[in-house]
Amino acid sequence: MQDPNEDTEWNDILRKKGILPPKETPKEDEEEELALQQQSVVKTYEDMTLEELEENEDEFSEEDEAAIEMYRQKRLAEWKATQMKNVFGEVAEISGQDYVKEVNKAGDGIWVVLHLYKQGIPLCTLINQHLSTLARKFPQTKFLKSISTTCIPNYPDRNLPTIFVYFEGEMKAQFIGPLVFGGMNLKVEELEWRLSETGAMKTDLEENPKKQIEDKLMSSIRSSLPTRKDSDSEDED
Repeated sequence: MQDPNEDTEWNDILRKKGILPPKETPKEDEEEELALQQQSVVKTYEDMTLEELEENEDEFSEEDEAAIEMYRQKRLAEWKATQMKNVFGEVAEISGQDYVKEVNKAGDGIWVVLHLYKQGIPLCTLINQHLSTLARKFPQTKFLKSISTTCIPNYPDRNLPTIFVYFEGEMKAQFIGPLVFGGMNLKVEELEWRLSETGAMKTDLEENPKKQIEDKLMSSIRSSLPTRKDSDSEDED
């Protein structure tokens, strides 16, 4: 009698017509198939982000927990490594040739503060000093400076200083000209507040420092004015 498990063309035809039962899978083949399925599941873990691992946590069995934790730690390490790459901490000088790479293609999630300046302009020098302080305080923000005419040909000096704020290559804010900055009385806290309002950094200042100065000025003016009682006394005299 012909073996129904034998690999012949006739047996294949009989199996397709349902006359013969499906061919039995050898135990070794079953184990190999199971191993391939497990590898496929593990590969799924490898492809998942931290968020995806957390979202699908309830669907994994207890046996999967060790593997999932291993890949979670791996993803976390990769994320920390990426964050470390995004630490700047200083104001870098760029030229016009660097503009696209350093500004427009700065990368995902990167805020860029670019100062266009020219040597010999005191307010530009002051702002560069303030930006150096802010770059150390907010290392996740990319601070850049460039001599105006090397970055933008024929850029007018009357527009200096100029600060452009970008996020992921798109301009989000611009500050152009000395009047915008308030002249040489500009404090680093005031500049920090202005830049934080654009989203370029998260300040720990509770309120606008400029407002505090204005409030003190108004209070000083009020205290120097004569009171109504004093005015009445003078009128009587």
